[in-house]
Amino acid sequence: MNAPMSAPFLAHIDWSRPWLTPYREIGQAVQTAPDWRAALNAAAQQRDLRNHQGLPIHFVAQSDLLPAIAYEAFISASGGVPTRDNLHDFFNALVWLTFPHIKRQLNALQAAEIARTLTRNEAAGQPIVRGKLRDAATIFDENAALLVTTDRHILEDLRAHCWQQALLEQRSAWGITIEASLFGHALMEKLVTPYKAITAHAWTLIVAPEYFTQPPAARIAWLDTALAQRLAQGVTNADFTPLPVLGVPGWWEGQDAAFYADVAVFRPKRVAGMTHGVVC
Repeated sequence: MNAPMSAPFLAHIDWSRPWLTPYREIGQAVQTAPDWRAALNAAAQQRDLRNHQGLPIHFVAQSDLLPAIAYEAFISASGGVPTRDNLHDFFNALVWLTFPHIKRQLNALQAAEIARTLTRNEAAGQPIVRGKLRDAATIFDENAALLVTTDRHILEDLRAHCWQQALLEQRSAWGITIEASLFGHALMEKLVTPYKAITAHAWTLIVAPEYFTQPPAARIAWLDTALAQRLAQGVTNADFTPLPVLGVPGWWEGQDAAFYADVAVFRPKRVAGMTHGVVC
């Protein structure tokens, strides 16, 4: 018999999906708690989650966010994360609990950029615009996959959109010398109802072979720290490479040559001045 849920929208999550592995334990515990937001806050307190100002992270009702304050600025100033009753914000909270250093660094980048933009544009009498850094940070926050590997050649194939080589011919390498972890909460929300065209913005990192000898929890913790340090240098749209999520080996059924030959999803890379895509 299934345990009762405090929020009906959480019933649609299939925790057996392989891309939810890093979030499964805490997600299921929150899903079956009498009060899901209180359970999130208890988990945040237990982990001593704090923002870049040292303020405790806690999940608050959306009504706590005043209209005049930007979402990221509010988190920076208060530690409160506005959390609506929906899958989007539920997954956002799970990412805070799983990758707290990356989330903290993203918030720090966003808040600093908001403050700079406000000061500069108000002084010049100009309207407030988001800017390239905030756009890239938002893409990371909403739609990133974290792609780590010991093998530069697989990354080169992925960047060149050589899908057959990277995802079919090298499928035995996945989980051994390369792995993907989902970070973007909007990406995970879409994958509650999977469809083939869902594509992540992958952020890549070359790691030592020792990375893959660690247990999953240790890999997540290491990745959280390492990528947060890298994010401190900033982020741009050029840092991403597309990754059709259901093409990750073992993440969907029927991953044969015909599956990856679907050019509507696994698109060839286009280069300026070339009539056809890159030849793999």
